[in-house]
Amino acid sequence: MLIAKVIGTVVSTIKHPAYHAQKIMLVQPMHLPGEKPDDALIAVDLAQAGVGDTVLVCQEGGSTRQIMGLKDQPVRSSIVGIIDSVNLKE
Repeated sequence: MLIAKVIGTVVSTIKHPAYHAQKIMLVQPMHLPGEKPDDALIAVDLAQAGVGDTVLVCQEGGSTRQIMGLKDQPVRSSIVGIIDSVNLKE
């Protein structure tokens, strides 16, 4: 899992049936100072997140498919929670 910021929405009129009626978001993984930033990725929104929200992203396809009740569909990442705060100890 990773913590990310929702930076946009993805609109697709033609898509795999597994994505039908699913909200797809563009998320930017967050990193600690001094760490190299990761590339943005797409995730199915299972938590009703919005642009600007800090979210918990599950990046393991098997877990995501299990949460969504799917078997063999090509789904890898999902937003599974909206984070209110993160406390780091220095």
